[in-house]
Amino acid sequence: MEFQAHRRYLLDVVLLLLLIQCGLGQTDSLNSSADWTALFGLRSSLGLRGKDWPIKAEPCSSWTGVQCKAGRVVGITVSGLKRTRSRLISPRFAVDALANFTALVSFNASGFLLPGSIPDWFGQSLVTLQVLDLSSSSIAGPIPSSIGNLSKLTVLHLSGNSLTGSMPSAIGQLSQLSVLDLSRNLLTGSIPPIFSSLNNLTRLELASNFLSGPIPPNLGTLSKLQVLNLSDNSLTASIPSELGNLSALLVFDLSMNSLTGVLPVNLKGLRNLEKMYIGDNGLEGHLPDDLFRSLSQLQVLALRGNKLDGGLNRDLLAHPKLKFLDVSNNILTGSSPSFVPNSVAVFNFSNNFLFGHLNLPFEFHGSIDLSGNYFQGVVQNKSHNVSLRGNCLKMVPNQRNFEDCSLFYSGKTLTFEGFGEGNPDELVHRYVKNNRLKFIMVGLFGGLGLVVIFVVILVLFLKICGKGKANKRAKSNDEASPSLPKEPLYFAGLGDSFTYEQMLQSTGNFSEDNLLKHGHSGDLYKGFLESGLPVVIKKVNMQYLKNERYSLELDFFSKVSHMRFVPVLGHCFEREDEKLLVYKCMPNGDLANCLQKVSSSEDDTVQSLDWIIRLKIAIGAAEALSYLHHECNPPLVHRDILASSILLDDKFEVRLGSLSEACVLGGDQHHNVFSRLRRTQQSSEQSSSGPSQASCSLDIYCFGKVLLELVTGKLGISKAEDSTTKEWLEYTLSNISIHDKELITKIVDPSLMIDDDLLEEVWAMAIIAKLCLNPKPSRRPLMRYILKALENPLRVIREESSSSGRLRTTSSRTSWSAAFHGSWRHSSSDVHRECGSGGSKQPGRISSYGSCGYDFLSSNKRLSSEIVPEPEEFRDVERQD
Repeated sequence: MEFQAHRRYLLDVVLLLLLIQCGLGQTDSLNSSADWTALFGLRSSLGLRGKDWPIKAEPCSSWTGVQCKAGRVVGITVSGLKRTRSRLISPRFAVDALANFTALVSFNASGFLLPGSIPDWFGQSLVTLQVLDLSSSSIAGPIPSSIGNLSKLTVLHLSGNSLTGSMPSAIGQLSQLSVLDLSRNLLTGSIPPIFSSLNNLTRLELASNFLSGPIPPNLGTLSKLQVLNLSDNSLTASIPSELGNLSALLVFDLSMNSLTGVLPVNLKGLRNLEKMYIGDNGLEGHLPDDLFRSLSQLQVLALRGNKLDGGLNRDLLAHPKLKFLDVSNNILTGSSPSFVPNSVAVFNFSNNFLFGHLNLPFEFHGSIDLSGNYFQGVVQNKSHNVSLRGNCLKMVPNQRNFEDCSLFYSGKTLTFEGFGEGNPDELVHRYVKNNRLKFIMVGLFGGLGLVVIFVVILVLFLKICGKGKANKRAKSNDEASPSLPKEPLYFAGLGDSFTYEQMLQSTGNFSEDNLLKHGHSGDLYKGFLESGLPVVIKKVNMQYLKNERYSLELDFFSKVSHMRFVPVLGHCFEREDEKLLVYKCMPNGDLANCLQKVSSSEDDTVQSLDWIIRLKIAIGAAEALSYLHHECNPPLVHRDILASSILLDDKFEVRLGSLSEACVLGGDQHHNVFSRLRRTQQSSEQSSSGPSQASCSLDIYCFGKVLLELVTGKLGISKAEDSTTKEWLEYTLSNISIHDKELITKIVDPSLMIDDDLLEEVWAMAIIAKLCLNPKPSRRPLMRYILKALENPLRVIREESSSSGRLRTTSSRTSWSAAFHGSWRHSSSDVHRECGSGGSKQPGRISSYGSCGYDFLSSNKRLSSEIVPEPEEFRDVERQD
């Protein structure tokens, strides 16, 4: 009996658990017919795919982004979802079905394209809404005043759109609002003072608009505010001292405005502040003595680009938590600043009027920029992480001239000590001037001697080749290539030879702080030579060395010289276990970081390149690829064309990098160009069943994606291949047509300020990009024609209106149009011949670089009679979509 009672008790418990589970299941299922209808209406109007919102499944449990509570829809997230093809072609702000959700609490469409304006009924029907996120959704037009009726709203994200007009005062009625983000739009007018009534606000972001007028002083009453970002606007007048009452503030950003006056001492009330950005304004006066002593949590301070004068605040320099300080481009004066030893902070005092003798810390792991001042004397404890250009220092290169330094110190009624043995730059100039005749004679006789030596070597080389030709033909196809020499080869084209000790000093013992990235063939470190020149040092991967690519890469750089490749300044081959190459540092980094980058290390605002520079970059990259494809014999395929491979110098000239994966056209993709350049001569017969062959069309396809990045400002497209990127490409290419210029406005980077003429250039580049992305490799244009089209972009789209009929009937093979069309009308079997042919070669022509196995054509002339593709061919490309 006792056993049966226990068994019955267990059955009752199981039954109770089943009933509870059934009850919970009923709670999670949708039981509102109005919500059912609204969901299907929203699914249809937005064109969401069945994979995300399957029509036969229960929405609450199976539809991505749908949240339910008590049988009602309370949350909808369409961010990251995919559309059907028809809706991709013509997306619009079609969310009328939202009005039927009477229990909706959250709607998130961040990054989901909704072109159009916010309807007025949003504020009348969505009264239960608490979270509204429409950031980066291509919304335009004004913010409706009715949005002030959403009394339960706590989070409002509308950033990254094209909203216009002024900010409605009705937003001040949203008493529950904690986050308000209207940054990166086109809003005008002033900041409504009624915003001070948002007592629950913790985050106010209005950056990157066109706001004007003064900052409302009553914003200082927002006691819960933690982030205040008003940067990159046109705000005027002085900084209200009332803002010092924001005791909970963590981030304070007023940079890139037109603010004037002094830095209010009342800001010392920001006792929890961690980051302060007030750079690029017009602030004047001294730095307050007791301001920074009170800001005990301060880590970042940016005051660059103002008119601040006086001396440096010692409390500020001794701040225990300060990690970044930028007071450059002011008119600060006084003696050398006192630094805290063993600091890891970054200090920038450049372009001020600081003077006197320098006393740098003995050990400093951060960086200091003291350039553009008037320091004199001998530098003690000089380190590679200290920039000293443009001062009055002894035995330091790139200093001011004697007259400038003397005039400055005499104005201070002080004595300039001079350069001692002389300014290094002036000494070099004087030495060269006095020995000019000697240099001319040495150069003349040295040149004649080199010519004689070259002729002798050439004769000996031809004899050796003739004697060894028969022996080489007899070698077996399977004979293994000889091993590399133990010592690396030295090449004249690899610049200076550095010691390993110099490399350690330049990179701080190859510290992690100086590591830039892990490259294909080795790690890259930033460093500074003893002269102060910034460089990038590659620490060659030893596995790369074992695979025979190391010496081969050196051979390539020693014999290929072109302005569009990253210059090699030197090498270090001292150690058996570490081989180093020294490259010139590119001040503007790569295109991936430069297209839309943080304006400076202390400023979160984004600045994008203007159109003139973008077109210049496209042409430069095309020149580099055209050189590889058409002026090298055999032609080379880069195979790694990304925005991160396109490096930019201080004038935004392209220097193509990432050459370690390049290979000969049609070559094995598992053997890059370096391993093929110096491979010992074996039988030319190769197995036909090897890996896939590399072709120039791969580079052209990747280059097309880079062009789209330049047109749209969309980052990461050139390196991504996921489904989201493919969907974006489908939508973007559908808005590129030779017949409709207005379509391009849907995809063009909203940060570009362009007129109608420049819009036509953008349109032309988009058309060229679409041709490069043709799904059929054999129909993609050749690189030399892409280059000519980019150099004459307006003719790409104006040719049709002026002479489209003539272009379609012309038979001239000298026209640019005919050449461009011919570039993709050949079958893929002709790609090798087309890609490598730079023109017919004359018999007996001697290559200028014949010794390295390449024939680099010396002529870079382009036919001026060549013009762009015919519109008929563009239509053919569009029909494939």
